[in-house]
Amino acid sequence: MINEAAAGDFHLVARGSGPPVILLHGNPDSSHLWREVIDRISHGFLCISPDLPGFGRSPVPPEFDGGLDAMAAWVERVVEHAVPGSAPVHLVSHDIGSIFGLAWAMRNPHRVSRLAVGGFPFSSDYRWHFWGRVWRTPLLGELAMLLLNRWLFFREVRAGGPKLSDDHIAATYDLLSPQTRRTILKIYRSLDPDVFADWETGLQRLLMDKPTLVMWGQKDPFIAASYAERLRADRLAVFPECGHWFPAEEPVAVAGLLAEFFSAHKG
Repeated sequence: MINEAAAGDFHLVARGSGPPVILLHGNPDSSHLWREVIDRISHGFLCISPDLPGFGRSPVPPEFDGGLDAMAAWVERVVEHAVPGSAPVHLVSHDIGSIFGLAWAMRNPHRVSRLAVGGFPFSSDYRWHFWGRVWRTPLLGELAMLLLNRWLFFREVRAGGPKLSDDHIAATYDLLSPQTRRTILKIYRSLDPDVFADWETGLQRLLMDKPTLVMWGQKDPFIAASYAERLRADRLAVFPECGHWFPAEEPVAVAGLLAEFFSAHKG
């Protein structure tokens, strides 16, 4: 059974026992993104998946400004609540969840055992995809969110995740609250590509120091799979028939990769 609880300024899903694994979703998702993966790996790992601030059932803390330092601090509160002390955790993240997670990992490398990341930009030379540019534009972003109805949401998400089920897309849309729409705008407007410049050296050092698995959908229309190769990870897994949302498009394969990768460092 999956345990869900509100803990201060976040909503958390936890299941299983064993070495702790923090799973962070992206935009416009919630911890629901990892539901089927958690089903398959929780027999050997303690899976902890929060809704990011402003997403799913998590509120937005008053001090959260959408920047990298605020992201790192928010993840730190989650980790301290779920895995108190100094024990290292495995980190799994997707899309902006990887930006949250990597910002935290760079600030707290002693708490990180292994990394599994994918579907994200963390580079000063990246230029946002079409919708990212829309959301970063004042007034235009607000108008886009106002017009984002169920039909348009299904069309756009289906184009980015061709193997997603209708049920998964519907569940994601049902949690797309006015708060989430505002939070998306806040985060994208805080992440000008230039803000990554001061963090790029730290990211390179982190990926050299920590065993890293990078996962990507070959058909990702937002962040090309070629970006994954730039990360120079220990292992790269590309899902040829998947788009952006590979954790929900191929949960069996993703779960298998994670279990294998993390089992190399149990305990």
